[in-house]
Amino acid sequence: MHRIVTLLPSATEIVFALGCGHQLVGRSHECDFPLSVRNLPALTEPKFNVEGMSAEIDQRVKQIVADALSVYRVDAAKLAELCPDIIVTQSQCEVCAVSESDVEAAVAQWIGSRPRIVSLAPYALADVFTDLQRVASALDVPQHGAELVRGLRARMETISSRASEFAIRSGIAPTVAFVEWMDPLMTGGNWMPELIAMAGGKNLFGRDGKHSPWLKFDDLIASDPDVILLSPCGFDIPRTMSEIGSLAADPRWQSLCAVRAGKVFAADGNQFFNRPGPRLAESLEILAEILHPGAFHFGHEGAGWRRV
Repeated sequence: MHRIVTLLPSATEIVFALGCGHQLVGRSHECDFPLSVRNLPALTEPKFNVEGMSAEIDQRVKQIVADALSVYRVDAAKLAELCPDIIVTQSQCEVCAVSESDVEAAVAQWIGSRPRIVSLAPYALADVFTDLQRVASALDVPQHGAELVRGLRARMETISSRASEFAIRSGIAPTVAFVEWMDPLMTGGNWMPELIAMAGGKNLFGRDGKHSPWLKFDDLIASDPDVILLSPCGFDIPRTMSEIGSLAADPRWQSLCAVRAGKVFAADGNQFFNRPGPRLAESLEILAEILHPGAFHFGHEGAGWRRV
């Protein structure tokens, strides 16, 4: 038995998917799935006010980063009290979750044996699967990891194959603009271009395995996508819906093909697309439902996504 602390939501989901959730003793403030994890002590908090509009949050984060400060605070005393032997964190994004350097600083003064730090770095979809197996190995359940990855790959490949068939029949792959932040505009990179392609769409912005890039509104207008999917990092659907006015305020918004055709959608980025863990399979299901209405029915509409 291990004593595990996970400091990002996707890591918590990975641990549970591997059947090791009962070994968790602590989590990050953002870990909320499965619901039972909320009973565990939260060991982190942001150093900025997470309430408000996208533009306000963006400015707060940029100021902290400009001052060369960490975006999150780790409760080092509480962490030491829990005495974990494994801590799972990440090194992919300094503003998305607690980083490896934050954890190293928190355990620097520990006396005696120190915990093993497993740092995840999911840039592309293949990295997510690699991280699943790395966590499984650290938790001494490598076979569970291999089975989990095989199962996820099979689910996703089945969807991809069917979506490809529908795209061939229609003779065109819908162009997709995936919006990961609304003010200023940012589009999805990393694993998102791959998921869009697997769902039978043509991704317009962002590159496989690369950080999510900023997007100019002029470029969005010029690309005139068939589908626009709004899924800001850390936002649920109601919060995303509350900020659509920042886009619609530009008179050119109404001229977009996706807007005129009623193909603008909001998805729960916090629970799905922004979490590089097992539920990327559900994220692909959501994309398939959106891009191929009537062909895929996984039951995510309403909870995972909705038409704007």
